[in-house]
Amino acid sequence: MTGPSPAEPGRNPPGRARTRRSRSAEPRSGEADTAKPRRETVTSPRAVAARRPRYPATREIDEQTRLGEVYMRSLIRTQLRLGLFVCTLLACVIGGMPLLFMLVPSMREVVVLGLPLPWLVLAGLIYPAFVVGAWLYVRAAERNERRFAELVEGD
Repeated sequence: MTGPSPAEPGRNPPGRARTRRSRSAEPRSGEADTAKPRRETVTSPRAVAARRPRYPATREIDEQTRLGEVYMRSLIRTQLRLGLFVCTLLACVIGGMPLLFMLVPSMREVVVLGLPLPWLVLAGLIYPAFVVGAWLYVRAAERNERRFAELVEGD
């Protein structure tokens, strides 16, 4: 062990204030203790300076400061971008189906289970596409919110 052990005489355990006597304050061999009061220097056990308080970003958001507005605006923009992407994707897929059937006449004549393919796709397969799109949107929106929470709490 390189440092002094706490059991050594004359050493204070860690976390306790240390006192140091000055040489001039110690009584000399022939003097009485009543001549001068004994002087002691008290030092703090903490060796580092106190940190300045940091305000978490959640406090900035709660207090609606400019920084909090920037954080919230970034989350809202991210969620808006995601919503527009999902809506555009679904609009292209759903709007593209009638266009596909119009441009490829042979697909209009295909019959599946007694129903024409365009009817089957537009009436039956569109709804599962909406459900899948909504499910993917919710997963991505929750991921964005988790990342935002990590960003805000990680300060």
